[in-house]
Amino acid sequence: MDETLYMMALSCLRGISRSKLLQLYRHWGSAAAVCERTRKELAPEWTEALKRASEEMEFCLRKDIRVLTPDSPDYPVRLKECEDAPPVLFFHGNSSLNTRHVISVVGTRRISEYGKDICQDFINNISDLLTDILIVSGLAYGVDIHAHRACTKKDLPTVGVLAHGLDRIYPSTHRDTAAEMVRNGGLVTEYMRNTNPDKGNFVRRNRIIAGMCDATVIVESAEKGGALITARLAQDYNRDVFAFPGRIGDEYSTGCNNLIRQNGAALITSAEDLVEAMGWNSRHRKTQTAQRELFPELTETEQRLCELLRGSDGTQINVLVAQMQLPVSQISAALFELELKGMIKAISGNRFRLLS
Repeated sequence: MDETLYMMALSCLRGISRSKLLQLYRHWGSAAAVCERTRKELAPEWTEALKRASEEMEFCLRKDIRVLTPDSPDYPVRLKECEDAPPVLFFHGNSSLNTRHVISVVGTRRISEYGKDICQDFINNISDLLTDILIVSGLAYGVDIHAHRACTKKDLPTVGVLAHGLDRIYPSTHRDTAAEMVRNGGLVTEYMRNTNPDKGNFVRRNRIIAGMCDATVIVESAEKGGALITARLAQDYNRDVFAFPGRIGDEYSTGCNNLIRQNGAALITSAEDLVEAMGWNSRHRKTQTAQRELFPELTETEQRLCELLRGSDGTQINVLVAQMQLPVSQISAALFELELKGMIKAISGNRFRLLS
């Protein structure tokens, strides 16, 4: 049986949680091995689970939906390193989920004119400053949909993370925007068909928004809300969190102002602030065109890391993992060796810089 189908069937079983499934998968090394060791105790449900998985696979093939498991090369590498990463993702779209720069933009559903202006300006400016960028949000009312629509206007790839299956779009009023996103970006979810957009699903999908990105940007938020949950999750995953400040007393700026005051987010007022804080090279900066140098005393992995770090003010390890498509443990070990050899230096923000 196909490994992907095994994983889909296992994720259908009520007797095993997604987090437990991922734990078992990482321990035993494959979905087939997990199935072999759990099939007896879960036998009453296995036939129905396999039937549902097979039907879902047929649906995905008909609708050009990619089924991604942690072993898939297209699975988001940043998300894969999170302890509660989804064992299965369904992706309908054309963009890479492992683009060099991945940013989530989230906030209140009750967006103000101030928030709309921030979304538009941030997307316009970030697309001018950076190449190879993906904007992620949740296709919800308010900040989410305004960020997505600003991206489609700029022809900037954007992905919506859904709290239900790909057999529907919720809210239905965002259907046209979702169709545009599929052409340049996409829609991703951990849920199969016939899954209702229940409240708990929205909370769980926030971990995907936070985990698959390098940084999370909060535009507007009340004192409580889903955006603050996303910010907390991003912090738990050791991701950078940024917030736009708002006017004192404005209900939907309270959450952002509190995050900044409590050091839960760095204050930014522009896309330039984020690019500088992340240590990303702006496309407007003078680039070095020197020919690659080879370091014969380095391993192949170490040489590749040096080449990727060349000309950068500092690159996060998550970005390096995404670019090299290698396990984070292998990248960490190579970076440690390069530090010992005096080739690179660790700097703030879990970033690394090549020494001249």
